[in-house]
Amino acid sequence: MEALEDQSNGSSTPMAVDDSNDNTGKDQTIDETPSGATVTSNVKPVGQPLVDFLHHLEDYTPTIPDAVTVHYLNTSGFETSDPRIVRLISVAAQKFISDVVNDALQHCKMRGAGQSKKTSKDKRYTLTMEDLSPALAEYGINVKKPHYFN
Repeated sequence: MEALEDQSNGSSTPMAVDDSNDNTGKDQTIDETPSGATVTSNVKPVGQPLVDFLHHLEDYTPTIPDAVTVHYLNTSGFETSDPRIVRLISVAAQKFISDVVNDALQHCKMRGAGQSKKTSKDKRYTLTMEDLSPALAEYGINVKKPHYFN
């Protein structure tokens, strides 16, 4: 970014000009300021993939039902009538839960690596708080068991 000064009217008002590596000239607009200075900036239109994604959200059925997502959104004070927003939040929550459970599985595998050597087909894993707590801690969520469970 370079800063240019408008000296046509004697003021020294800095103006930002985007001089990134894209010198192809497409998606650029040229604006004239009231003082007559010309500013060129790169303008990125909303991409077609984003529009396609929003259209796919209308037909997608997330793992977390819309009613559950709406309930928790309303509980937190958020209201919307757009089902795409609800589904977008459901997909984000689904991704978060999936990441946490995957991390807990990795903790379980590392903890059990020194134990019996069964084949991977016969190995079954159980999600325990011993594995879930460190996985949640990586995301800033601290879980503590009450003293009567120790």
